[in-house]
Amino acid sequence: MPINVWILVAAQALAMCTAPFIVFIGSIHGRLLAPSPEWATLPVGLVVVGTVLTIKPATWMMERLGRKPVMLLGALAGTMSGLFGTLAAWSASFPFLCVAAVVGGTGLAVVHQYRFAAMESVAPEMAGSAAARVLLGGLVAAWLGPEIALVGGGGQAEYPFMGGWLALSVVQVLAMVVLVFGYRASGERVREALGEGGRPMTDILRQPVIWAAISAAAIGYALMSFIMTATPLSMTEVADHPLEDAKWVIQIHIMAMYLPSLVSGWLIRVVGIPRMMGLGLLAYLGCVALAFSGISFHHYLFALILLGVGWNFLFVGGTTLLPQGYRDEERFRVQGLNDLMVFGSQATAALSAGAVLAAFDWNGLLLIAIPFLVLHGVLMAVWLISRPQNRGRHPA
Repeated sequence: MPINVWILVAAQALAMCTAPFIVFIGSIHGRLLAPSPEWATLPVGLVVVGTVLTIKPATWMMERLGRKPVMLLGALAGTMSGLFGTLAAWSASFPFLCVAAVVGGTGLAVVHQYRFAAMESVAPEMAGSAAARVLLGGLVAAWLGPEIALVGGGGQAEYPFMGGWLALSVVQVLAMVVLVFGYRASGERVREALGEGGRPMTDILRQPVIWAAISAAAIGYALMSFIMTATPLSMTEVADHPLEDAKWVIQIHIMAMYLPSLVSGWLIRVVGIPRMMGLGLLAYLGCVALAFSGISFHHYLFALILLGVGWNFLFVGGTTLLPQGYRDEERFRVQGLNDLMVFGSQATAALSAGAVLAAFDWNGLLLIAIPFLVLHGVLMAVWLISRPQNRGRHPA
């Protein structure tokens, strides 16, 4: 792998900390500051709202300026998120907490583009492995994010979680340092002729391969966020588990999201993208069945492990499949649309998780996931049936 890929792994390990940090304490801190319990998960959802609102501007700027300047702006946004969170904790302000979440989401929108930068740094046949390597940075973030959330005493401090938000800013500054001194933009392919953008988007979207790729990432991410966002509240409020147990479940879940990246690139080459995504669907179904069967610590733990593995297989599979549906000059538009749909779906799921949990309880929330898994299965089947007519760049 080129050095750029490993630099992106290191930068992702630091910059991605915003996600597990807010997933872990966002709803808990929100419960302390929100005017009513129904608003507790709003900060977690607003992270994804910030991501969705930033995807198109971020890809637009990357197309014209290159990826590195926008990556640095993303790390700066992560730093500002930590500072707004610090201010929210100090002033006990729920609106400032919401601002911190939105700004953190803008930084994450840029971090999610790291995988495409890595794919463009290697030969086409290594694209899946490059994307999977970058996701390995999430392993560090999975452990580091929740740990720094408890710096300074966590929720038991005089100003709950203030030390954690400040520590998040420091970690984001370190990500900027890694990018400034490590990432090299020489391999980037900024579009030279702005008037030549390839086919109309309507023609691109007529391809079943596009919908199979987008649905893998979008449905996988949305259902993962839907179940994961509700888990800390379900564990602490419904099942009466201690906060420390919820922290362990979230940490191990996020590690399970990224640890398969050690083998997912190889798995794609060995078994192919369709079987890879099929395994992801089976992992999701196993998660729902296990979580539905009980509320002990181990039910939550192993269900969330399956949830993480299923997310990895669908997300890496969808990301690797996506280039089969676009030409080189179309990549920024299609990548931007892909991430807009992926994180738009995730935002909807995260924002609704608290209300759904309150209205339908934990088991009802789990059952809602099943129709979406069926939908992705149908879109995969349509793509597989039409595959002889597809002419993608990389064989599946």
